Amino acid sequence: MSLGIFCAVLFAALLHASWNAIVKLGGDKLLTTLLVTGWAAVLSAIALPWLPTPATDSWPWLAASALLQTGYYLLVARAYQHADMSLSYPLMRGCAPLLVAVAGTCLFDEHLSASAWAGIALISGGILCMAGSSRPGKLRLPLAIAVVIATYTLVDAQGARLSGNALSYTLWLFLLSGLPLPLWALFARRQQLRHYLHGNWQRGLVGGVGTTASYAIALWAMTLAPVAVIAALRETSILFALLISALLLKEQVSRRRLLAAGLIVAGVMLLRLA
Repeated sequence: MSLGIFCAVLFAALLHASWNAIVKLGGDKLLTTLLVTGWAAVLSAIALPWLPTPATDSWPWLAASALLQTGYYLLVARAYQHADMSLSYPLMRGCAPLLVAVAGTCLFDEHLSASAWAGIALISGGILCMAGSSRPGKLRLPLAIAVVIATYTLVDAQGARLSGNALSYTLWLFLLSGLPLPLWALFARRQQLRHYLHGNWQRGLVGGVGTTASYAIALWAMTLAPVAVIAALRETSILFALLISALLLKEQVSRRRLLAAGLIVAGVMLLRLA
């Protein structure tokens, strides 16, 4: 992997942690998520006329991912409503590379080295340590989100590779996945959405730019490097998320969580260097 790809994916990780923090900071987590996805859809619609249409072979993968992404946004909003970002974010983002690495070996014939599997073992230890720092009831939703993340990551890796243009694929994805929730809100929570949009549209715009750019960079990188490596490297966002949760959200981050996050990040870096 070139230095350029490495730095780009690290930047994508920072962007991803930032838009999650925007959702957490929002007064209404679901409406904030709607604003982020809505703005991502608007920005995608503006840019798509200037880009080629993805190859038809990628369309089934695009449709499947749009459904998964819509479910993911709903689950993220719910997770941040009931648990600290410093717990939810590392769990759901830290578990996903494990699942991607195992499934990617079978689906993409991307065989990992011994050091890569050592990285997976470190991540597993970190996740177990993290899981021991909270009640099981608070872990189920973040772990379920991790499964969704791993699934749409594998779907999108295949779709982007078949599309012929990773950026075009990404923007179509955000257009398709970003419309259902705002359209639902226009009918179900119109007055609340109008009021919330008036005071929070800037937050949604920044989040929309962040999530679109972050995922576009990741999918572009997955067309040039192994899926498991890019997926794992992108999860260095865990470190950024912990910093944001401690410094900006003023959440209590225990020593145990810091140790667990350190193990996860160390494992992610081993996967990067493998």
